[in-house]
Amino acid sequence: MKELLLASANPGKIEEIRKILSAIGIQVKSLIDIGYMEDIEESGSTFLENAKIKARELASIYAGGIVADDSGLEVDALGGLPGVHSKRFSLLGTTPENNKLLILKLQGISNRHARFVSCIVFLDEDREEHVFFGTVDGEIIDIPRGNGGFGYDPLFYLPQFGKTMAELTTDEKNMISHRGRAIAAFVRYLEETK
Repeated sequence: MKELLLASANPGKIEEIRKILSAIGIQVKSLIDIGYMEDIEESGSTFLENAKIKARELASIYAGGIVADDSGLEVDALGGLPGVHSKRFSLLGTTPENNKLLILKLQGISNRHARFVSCIVFLDEDREEHVFFGTVDGEIIDIPRGNGGFGYDPLFYLPQFGKTMAELTTDEKNMISHRGRAIAAFVRYLEETK
């Protein structure tokens, strides 16, 4: 397999996944590349359900392999929120507003443990579904740090690195991030089934 369709129009996500898969010779097309402008409604209650919804939606218009990712932030003190609503956590659903709301909801709370979760569904040419998960644990800080990454990355502190996700280089992030780990599991699967 030389090409996959990624069920995303998110520039940050596209760049991350392209970089990882290009290293094994797979070209990644995005929804932008194929001119798909429909908004796929992510109505699932889990990351897995949402990833399946996206993959299945595109199966009717794309014959090749499809990769769909649903990912987000789970904060223990907020009962797992924002979870599947990570992208639309605030009323406006923008990164600055989402981050501002997260900091506001954690005011006065000492337990800042959180995890990023990624679920990847690969729909192969025979339309069999293969599922891969990745997680990374960290803590939420109050003051954003770093210019890399996207979304909640500037608030997601990794104690073992002494940096936020947004302070890591792209290569460092791809090695330890939730999405990087899920994609690594996917890559292992592809290499084992060659």
